[in-house]
Amino acid sequence: MSETGGTRAERRAPERPVRHGRQRRRSATRDLLKLTAAAIAVLFVSTSAVGAYAVFDTLRGVQDNAVDISAPGSTPLPIPPGFGAVEGGFNLLVVGTDNDANQGTDFGVRDATLNDVNILLHVSADHQNAVALTLPRDLVIPQPECTDPKTGETFGSTDALPLNNAYERGGLGCIVKTVSSVTGLDIGYAGLVSFNGVIALSNAVGGVPVCLAEPVVDPGAALDLPAGESVISGPTALAFLRSRYEIGDGSDLSRISNQQQFMASLLRTVRSDSTLSDPVKLYGLARVASDHMTFSTSLADPGAMISLALSLKDIPLDKVVFVQYPVVDSYDFSGKVEPEQPLADELMGMLQNDQAFSLPPDSAGAGVVEQGGSATPSAPPADTPSAAPDATADPSAPATTTPPTEAPVVQGLTGQTGAQTTCTKAFGG
Repeated sequence: MSETGGTRAERRAPERPVRHGRQRRRSATRDLLKLTAAAIAVLFVSTSAVGAYAVFDTLRGVQDNAVDISAPGSTPLPIPPGFGAVEGGFNLLVVGTDNDANQGTDFGVRDATLNDVNILLHVSADHQNAVALTLPRDLVIPQPECTDPKTGETFGSTDALPLNNAYERGGLGCIVKTVSSVTGLDIGYAGLVSFNGVIALSNAVGGVPVCLAEPVVDPGAALDLPAGESVISGPTALAFLRSRYEIGDGSDLSRISNQQQFMASLLRTVRSDSTLSDPVKLYGLARVASDHMTFSTSLADPGAMISLALSLKDIPLDKVVFVQYPVVDSYDFSGKVEPEQPLADELMGMLQNDQAFSLPPDSAGAGVVEQGGSATPSAPPADTPSAAPDATADPSAPATTTPPTEAPVVQGLTGQTGAQTTCTKAFGG
């Protein structure tokens, strides 16, 4: 691995072989939060004036700890006056960290904070499609030069370093620069959440339904769930997201597919009437953002949250695609992964060009199995109106319509849509 300006973060790059699959390693939890700010904003605009004011006043507190991510490749959209959706597409990076100054030793002692969940949300310019791209924490990629905003220390660019080292090299701004570099996407908005935020989020929405194909017992993650559907919240929800060695093939990639199941169910829960009309849940979500999240300055303005949310709220669930960045096992770094070319380039090109795509059949990851198809299928697309009748045409001939254009299927991708239900597969199950 070559680098310039080597410092403590680069020197912590992996030096000893580690199996990517089953070898038990230090528990650096990979929990996640997805679209919390947007969900809060959707709820905000759906409630009474009194409730809305309380939420708005609560959300103003997020500005106090906002982080400046301004750099090439991080341009936010102009926010329209009043409560209107932004014009055009945008990218929002949500990062789950494995450490929090307020968590104490409840989740073990950690000597560093790592960005272990990295989810990039891409919303199309016409607000008809969204892609939630998960980049694995062990993805070995070049990283740009970054400066730690707290210490002023500069970390030189490096040719190959796991993605989850980016936080130590420069906080949220460095993660944004790194993800923007590998995806080629301009990321205008970003947010951080840690363990306690996941617990608070699941509590705020009243629990998240998850499905298990067979019982999963993971003492290391304090998880014990039966087969079938369970509604999980609090520490159980966090344990479900942390569990790795008893899921699928025991790899971090299996955990990603399990987390995608949770995110799809969370999205359906937030979009349900029972959440949108409940002032208690609304206020609870606002507290999650205020107490457990750190936003970029571009996202910390409640007006920006509302405008982004209005761009998201009407996207059909089957047009929200949760997909994993394509990877293969690394030859040079045992236990790590590298971009799978040319599939990664194909996917990034489609996102850069704002082109919708579909997942292939049986695309669910190793940690889940599909069950029941679409949970809440959207209405079938309406036929495109035909042209005015031709006076010379045979009136007895059957009418013709133009079929809707289908998004192309990209073979080799792993993921699911927001409308699909998947069930956790136990290790060896």
